Amino acid sequence: MNRKVFPFVPWILAVLWACRIGLPGMVRAETVSTESLVLHIDFNTFVKESFRVSPDGRRVAHLCRTREGWFLVLDGRSQGPYEALGPALTFSPDSRHLACVVQQEGKQFVLVNGRMEKGYDGIGESPVFSPDSMRIAYAAEAGGKWFVVLDGKEGKAYDGIGTAPVFSPDSTRIAYAAEAGGKWFMVVNGKEGKPYEAVGSSPVFSPDGNRVAFLARSGGVWVAVVDGREGKGYDGMTCAPVFSPDSRHVAYGAGRAGRQFVVVDGTEGREYDAVCTAPVFSPDSQRVAYGARRKGRWVVVVDGAEFGPYDEVDGPPVFSPDGRRAAFRARSGKNWFVVLDGLNGKGYEGIVLPPVFSPDSRHLAYGVKEGREYWIVLDGVEGRHYDDVVSMGGGTIVFDSQDRFHHLALKGDDIYLVDVRLR
Repeated sequence: MNRKVFPFVPWILAVLWACRIGLPGMVRAETVSTESLVLHIDFNTFVKESFRVSPDGRRVAHLCRTREGWFLVLDGRSQGPYEALGPALTFSPDSRHLACVVQQEGKQFVLVNGRMEKGYDGIGESPVFSPDSMRIAYAAEAGGKWFVVLDGKEGKAYDGIGTAPVFSPDSTRIAYAAEAGGKWFMVVNGKEGKPYEAVGSSPVFSPDGNRVAFLARSGGVWVAVVDGREGKGYDGMTCAPVFSPDSRHVAYGAGRAGRQFVVVDGTEGREYDAVCTAPVFSPDSQRVAYGARRKGRWVVVVDGAEFGPYDEVDGPPVFSPDGRRAAFRARSGKNWFVVLDGLNGKGYEGIVLPPVFSPDSRHLAYGVKEGREYWIVLDGVEGRHYDDVVSMGGGTIVFDSQDRFHHLALKGDDIYLVDVRLR
């Protein structure tokens, strides 16, 4: 792949302007950026909904459709044709491997790094890589029965597989929901759990891998099942369980009598009309944040304290790595802005890339839109304008270190990798 590199200094550094649009308490930095061509897009054959960005933010994959058939394009290089390709492309966590589902001669196959595995009557949700990127699992159908294929080996057959398999953080265990005889249960490393009327979420492993949680319906009510123990029953659940980074706490969203709230370690929080974003824990596991709605207005709740109200909140709050700060996207009227520690930043037509903190928590970057132009805002200072900053398919801002980050941007029909160095 040809790579073109163009150095430039994009950030406006005028002191008065920076002060006017700056975010509170952030350390402003001068920056130098370089662009590298990643992909030229032929929009006549490009399948937009298939576009995917690797977890490290440096590779891209998509499908294209021509008269000859379907093609898989990875980093600008295509392979195919195929009869049909599923739109869900999956990168491994280390960004080195790519998997998708293809159809040939009436059978469906998982394609991993260009190699087709065994064909089946059907493939469930997209393949899943283990956290160490060494293993792969997916649900498959043969003869009317469903089973999980793990590293090429077929597991026990069931009437149905309800959710995509989930690996434990150390990649040694796998869990999924299965159906037999009209009942649903979790299967953890081949061991079947208690049957339920329904299972409402994928299983969730704690960060240390020792705990498992999921949502299930029993006796007409919904419960959170944590370590095999059922919590209090509710009319419904709004958010799947989330473990704290230290694996000691668990939170989820629940509802009763038309009201919704977040439950942390079994304790119900304040009631709202709706809980609109999943709860998130701070890196030190001491704080919890989420978005909620009351009387048509949105608030963000951090440790029980409300920020807002706003007309809309987009996505969950983000904590800084040191756990001391929180940022989120919000809208009042026509303006979208980033709220940092309760203070609003400059308003834009849209915030297209969510806020991301640097590893040392000193810098905050996000992507914005105004008219037909897009750019990155770093510590309140606006960067170079593009035709788009890539947000679809997992595109985001990735900090490589405390003084470097990168993102993808579109100019014309070309996608560039933009590396930014703070100095």
